[in-house]
Amino acid sequence: MADFSVCPICNLRFLTLELERHANSHFDDEDIDKDFELAQQIALDLACAPSSPPYIPVDDDMQCETSSQKDQESSFLKSEVKNCNPGGKNIDEKARILSSVHRNETRPQIGQGLMDLLKNCLELETEKTTILCGNVDHFQSSHSEDFGWGCGWRNIQMLSSHLLKQRQEAREVLYGGSGFVPDIPSLQRWLEIAWKRGFDKQGSEDFDQAIYGKRNWIGTTECATLFRSFGLRARIVDFVSREIDIRSSGVGKCVGNMAPQVYGPMDRYLSKGKNVVSKAVPISYDVKAKPKVQQALIDWVWNYFADNKSRISGNHGILVSQKAPLYFQHDGHSRTIVGIQMKCQRNGPMQYNLLILDPGHTTESLAKSLKGNFGWQKLIKRGVHTLKKPLYQLCFLDPGIASGEEIESLKNLHSIRVEA
Repeated sequence: MADFSVCPICNLRFLTLELERHANSHFDDEDIDKDFELAQQIALDLACAPSSPPYIPVDDDMQCETSSQKDQESSFLKSEVKNCNPGGKNIDEKARILSSVHRNETRPQIGQGLMDLLKNCLELETEKTTILCGNVDHFQSSHSEDFGWGCGWRNIQMLSSHLLKQRQEAREVLYGGSGFVPDIPSLQRWLEIAWKRGFDKQGSEDFDQAIYGKRNWIGTTECATLFRSFGLRARIVDFVSREIDIRSSGVGKCVGNMAPQVYGPMDRYLSKGKNVVSKAVPISYDVKAKPKVQQALIDWVWNYFADNKSRISGNHGILVSQKAPLYFQHDGHSRTIVGIQMKCQRNGPMQYNLLILDPGHTTESLAKSLKGNFGWQKLIKRGVHTLKKPLYQLCFLDPGIASGEEIESLKNLHSIRVEA
């Protein structure tokens, strides 16, 4: 049976798969009056002839509605149109509409959760200490949709999946309380709403305050902006080689270890105007500088996950942290850090591995390698020697939900600067 839904704006019925695309058209302010005029006319027609609803194409196998269903729908349409106010459509109304029509991101079903599969493999390793975050769903880039530019959005989806499962306070506020992870077009709309609410105004100018339908690369600033708009305490930390002197390049003077603005590894890929594909532009630091930030990054990640609320899981002492995963950004790509592993070496320094979910890998390949305990290390483990970039950024989320004056302070984006 075909699945139909009612548009919350104009109250017309559409195939559920087409509802989001139609509802998004209402975000164009110049069309809103026409939409409501049409909706009011339809409601009037229904009132005059309730037994003759607007024509809707019907599939051969679609079940017929009963007359009582039609009467209920007619009553609903008339009351909704009557209470709508086209001139009062503001940003809060847009958020309400979006929360009711945005689409759940689909992903492959693999049975047992990916993090549980990872935990099973890690328990077979000896003489190592591992700290993992809780449940995280993997979201892969799609060749037909976002391959080559959507990694940032996929990482936001991974972080969102954790927050929705692990933090009740986040579940209540994220994406209008819908309880599921939106697809990329919906996330783009949510980011536009964050910008309209005044979050990261300066950053929004790089996209002309519009990103829906574009294939722009995004980074930690957009991730933090999106989550902050819901009251989540998203923070950014920069790991910078001392060979990169941002302060003397006209970018801005740093005070202590806090940078007044955020200038990250993806800045050279920002594109203005209506370009749909991000292109590299000149930046103010030397991207060829040799990195000296590996250990600082590793130490920070270890200390982040090793909070005093971690609990032991399984028989081999794997620690499960209460902390959320990390959005991990460097020049050209971003991934999600879900844990860290340490191994003591005889007569040598500690050996560390970051545990990373990459949106560039398919969920099926990750699950297959973990279920068979073969080859997953190459997909998930990343040693210190692989950190060869001069600049890295992390976006992390402190617990709790901001309110009042703190919400206003979250609108201005800053970063913590760590030099090495």
